[in-house]
Amino acid sequence: MNQLTDRVSGKRTFYISMIILAVMYFVFGLVSWVNAILIPYFRMALELTHFQSYFVAFAFYIAYFVMAIPSGLLLNKVGYKLGIMYGFSFMALGALIFIPAALTRQYWVFLLGLYCIGTGLAILQTAANPYVTIVGPLESAAQRMSIMGIFNKSAGILAPLIFAAVVLRATDTDTFNLLEAGTLTEMEKNAMLDELIRRVIVPYAILAGLLLMVGIAIRYSVLPEVEPEDNSSAEQQVHPQKSKKTLLHFPYLIFGALAIFLHVGTQVIAIDTIINYADSMGINLIDARFFPSYTLTCTIIGYILGIILIPKFISQKTALKICTVVGLILSFGVIFADQTVTLFGHTANISIWFLASIGFPNALIYAGIWPLSIRNLGRFTKTGSSLLIMGLSGNAILPIVYGALGDTYSLRLGYWVLIPCFVYLVWFAFFGHKINYWKSEIA
Repeated sequence: MNQLTDRVSGKRTFYISMIILAVMYFVFGLVSWVNAILIPYFRMALELTHFQSYFVAFAFYIAYFVMAIPSGLLLNKVGYKLGIMYGFSFMALGALIFIPAALTRQYWVFLLGLYCIGTGLAILQTAANPYVTIVGPLESAAQRMSIMGIFNKSAGILAPLIFAAVVLRATDTDTFNLLEAGTLTEMEKNAMLDELIRRVIVPYAILAGLLLMVGIAIRYSVLPEVEPEDNSSAEQQVHPQKSKKTLLHFPYLIFGALAIFLHVGTQVIAIDTIINYADSMGINLIDARFFPSYTLTCTIIGYILGIILIPKFISQKTALKICTVVGLILSFGVIFADQTVTLFGHTANISIWFLASIGFPNALIYAGIWPLSIRNLGRFTKTGSSLLIMGLSGNAILPIVYGALGDTYSLRLGYWVLIPCFVYLVWFAFFGHKINYWKSEIA
């Protein structure tokens, strides 16, 4: 009877934990993927170049690199649940910083707010990703990652649409045309820009309050504290990691961190640059706001297929191989495909649809890399997770590289940055994740 009670209680805790994690990933999506419309919005309202505008992504995601290791240390000290509350508190602070930023129309203050939000997310994802991996069997980790991904990307579809509904107006096309025409006096232009940028004050003040409430609610929820060290697999017992002294003794983890860096960079490029790319084809911001949703819809389709197929029909390793190859093929399509088509009411070069389609293979790449990189780390699991979280700084670096290439050559040629990224991901999927020892260790 006690065993049955424990089993039912264990299942109940598992499902409640999954619901709480789903809420967290939904919030991640809301605050992360709104950058797709913040970038062109700030470019207009703050008079930025393409290169300057992509510092939105840089400031947001560089926090993952700077704060990943401190986040792991914080979680080791205070535990996951209290750490999660701290993470939501940092995000709330970042949202509040948007208020003085908008009142002064200072780009660097906005970037500070975005950095604080990114810091909160670094803490939260350092906690959430191991939860998803460890809360159930390792062989179905990609399936659980896919479920979380659906919530994340569903929020991503909604985020730019909600932002546009709350902040943008039907007459803004005329406003943007006037600003670009350069016919306004300095006083008229400043008044128009002030009015435009201050529209973010109310929604971000509300967001700050919601983030704080969610953090407090999770702190006092039934979400269990998970100790990765207790999740030793049979493989770990056969091959103990006592000889491993540092994270550098796990080659597949190092390769995995670089794979995460390049993968997330391709993901954010496909989402955060697509509005500007649509603008270069003559599609105004009011209509272009839908394009990130197309990319994220493709991603959700990929997640759904992952849930159905993995691990029942194909392994997560096989899915990773397929997706990296498809991503590479689609990247070549972005650069070389050249035909005007009309789809979903938009007339544009077909290359933009190849860009949106990259969301499909990207859905399962992250879910494939993470469990392969974190396997058998034992007592290094938390710090290993922090290293992988540092890889999320690819979201910060690669859009800047793309912006520089786009300003120097063209927005389309800037997408050459995708090719070496996917080439490496193909290598990791087929070979890199299998490397358990450096050559010097084998010798």
